[in-house]
Order: sequence, then C-alpha cells, then structure tokens
Amino acid sequence: MKKSDYSKFSWQKWLRFAGESLLLCLGVNYLFYKNLLAFLFLWPLCLWYIRGRKKQEQKKQKKHLQIQFRDALAALQVSISAGYSIENSIKEARKDLEKIYGKKGEMTLEFYYMEVQLEHGASIDKLLTDLGIRTGIEDIQNFSQILLQSRKMGGNMRKVLQNCISSLEEQMDVKKEIQSMLASRILEQKVMSLIPIGIILYMQFTSPSLLYDLYGNPAGICIMTLCLGIYLLAYRWGERLVDIEV
Repeated sequence: MKKSDYSKFSWQKWLRFAGESLLLCLGVNYLFYKNLLAFLFLWPLCLWYIRGRKKQEQKKQKKHLQIQFRDALAALQVSISAGYSIENSIKEARKDLEKIYGKKGEMTLEFYYMEVQLEHGASIDKLLTDLGIRTGIEDIQNFSQILLQSRKMGGNMRKVLQNCISSLEEQMDVKKEIQSMLASRILEQKVMSLIPIGIILYMQFTSPSLLYDLYGNPAGICIMTLCLGIYLLAYRWGERLVDIEV
C-alpha cells in the first residue's frame, strides 16, 4: 500500500485550476480592456491565480485532515481507556474512522497503512511522525514526539497518552472556535472585493458611454491598468489581513 503525498494534486485539479484562471483572464479582459491583444498579456495573472488556488486547496485539505485526526484521537482515547495497547488502538481507531468517513477516507487509509506497517515491525512514533510531515499538521507531530518521549521515560503509558490526547483535543477545539470567529471576517472581505467589480459591470450595462473613452486608446489602457493594479493590491492586502494562522 502506497503512502499518500498531500503536497501533490491530481491532473484533474490542475486542469480545473487552469480552466478557472482562463475564465478569470477573460473576465478581467472584458472589464478592463475589451481587447484580444490585451488578453494575451494577462498570462501572469493566470500563474498568480493558480499559485493562490494551490495554497487555498492545501489549506482546505489540511483543515479537512485535522478534523479527521481529531476524531481519530477520540477513538484512540476510548481504546486506550479500555486497556488496549497503542498498536491495537490504531486498529480499533481505524474501524471507527471507517464507520464515519468510509473505507476511502483519508485518515482511514492512513490508519490502515499504519496498521499494516505495525504488523511488519514498524515503529508507531516514526509512522506518526511521517504522517505529520506529509500532512503538515503540527498536532500529529507533537503527538508522535510525546509518544516517543513517554516510551523512553517509561511510567504509566496509558495515563500519559490519555492526558496527551485530552490536551490536543482541547487545543483543536480552541482553534476551531477561532476559525469560526474569523469566518465572518473572511466572508466580509470576499464581499468587499466583489463590490468594485459590481460597480464596473453596473456602469457598463446602465451607462456604457461613461466608460467608452477608457477602452481602445493608450490613455484609457494606462488608467485601467493602474486601476487593475490597485484592485489586485487591495485584494491581496485584504486576504493577508484575514489570513491568520491558528
């Protein structure tokens, strides 16, 4: 069974990103230039959009995996409380994840991979560390380090793991609350970003003569390019204001 590489996307997603960027350039050309030649010079905007969509998709995927890992921790805590070893708890947690997310769920497949590797003598802390690196989720890496240290130091493994899992779950709950609070601000930023586009469209449909002199001449192209640059800078600035790492 192969490990999932979460840093790579399928060709279908890349094709979708390319299609979206093409539509974006067509829209920008219609709003600001209305010129086929100008459209040919908008390809840097396509690259900028694809780069941004890649980061956005990675964040979405990471958030999705964090939710699944939180459920995995809850399942591990139940199994450890019932007296199972950490290795057997992985198997029981996989069964619970399968019920929630199905056999094709990302974390279900990851726990199945760990289950198979443990049967071949692999170390659980190394498997969890590898999972944390591939997913980019800091909580998984922290869990693997705590597990490694608790094994080295000995003591009541069950109690240590239960305290660790409870602490990580509390941290995840806090992060979830903060993200919920930021959701309204992100929506506001998106709405504000659409207002200038809406104004231009409104003027084009209701009073096209007001914008007529801005198309098809050097002075108009310079003015519209300046407006586009200011808009993109403002859009990027707005994104950074609400892009708070939790």
